[in-house]
Amino acid sequence: MTLSNEELTHSLDSVISVIILPYRGGEIDYDGIGKNVDYLIENNHLDDDRPRVIAVAGTSLIHHVAREEQTRIMDFIGKRMGNKGVLMSGIAPNPLADAGELIEAQAKLSRPPDCYLIMPVTGVVDPGGFYDTYMSFAERHAGSCGARLLYYMRESLQAPAAIRLVNDSPHFVGIKVGTTEDDVPAMVDGVNADSGIVMWGIGDRSTGPASKGTKGHTSGVNLGFVKASDAINNAQRKGDYDTGFRIEKELTPIEAIRFRDARKYNYSAVVEAIHHAGWDDVVGGEGGPFNPRVPPAVSAEVKTAIAGILHYH
Repeated sequence: MTLSNEELTHSLDSVISVIILPYRGGEIDYDGIGKNVDYLIENNHLDDDRPRVIAVAGTSLIHHVAREEQTRIMDFIGKRMGNKGVLMSGIAPNPLADAGELIEAQAKLSRPPDCYLIMPVTGVVDPGGFYDTYMSFAERHAGSCGARLLYYMRESLQAPAAIRLVNDSPHFVGIKVGTTEDDVPAMVDGVNADSGIVMWGIGDRSTGPASKGTKGHTSGVNLGFVKASDAINNAQRKGDYDTGFRIEKELTPIEAIRFRDARKYNYSAVVEAIHHAGWDDVVGGEGGPFNPRVPPAVSAEVKTAIAGILHYH
């Protein structure tokens, strides 16, 4: 069933579980994906019977997956979760025409994504051309297949155009802030309350931004430490920032490894955590394209970082 914009933005005021796509023998492990999806759906600790939100985005290594395979993955996950959650598909707009074709293909699936996360464009980008390009893109694909879009902002210079985009387009339902906490107040003040959501996009260390007005956050460790991520969001929604900060502090060691050196262990540190924990209800895999298993010294760091938080699985 298609969610209204209001229902969708309400659902996104949550933990967005950016799922790990595991690899086995150099190929995507669909059995592993299925196990990971099942775990997240079946282990939902969000208050008020809120649905789980599952995203296939950057931490999933989606940039390294062929377009046809991306659609196959979204088809598989959509069928697996059915109507038990909200599904977000990460789309790299390089080139933009291919991104549009990918949205059109996924929108035709029997259980299509509920929204599409437009990830940062690579290459030369003039902020002056940002607004017009995406306004046209949204009109075209909303008109043809009803697509709703969330923009992932990784450059502070794009903030004014991103705010205009959400305020002016009914098809852009929000902004995922991937820059710094300093950008949050202007984003929250600039986006009209009835136009869309301003979400934090740099992991579970999100309570500071939440205290400044962000709604929801993306989590790359939710698959491993679901109770922690869910509890952080529950606390933020209640305005209980002390609890949010307390739990965040426990996750900081693993998050610090993930975001070290331009996020080079964003994916692989989570894979390593799953291996060290020895869980049999989720699958980390053998490492993926451009993201092998971490070096031995980093593996030891990961083991130490998760030693005190395994109860959050």
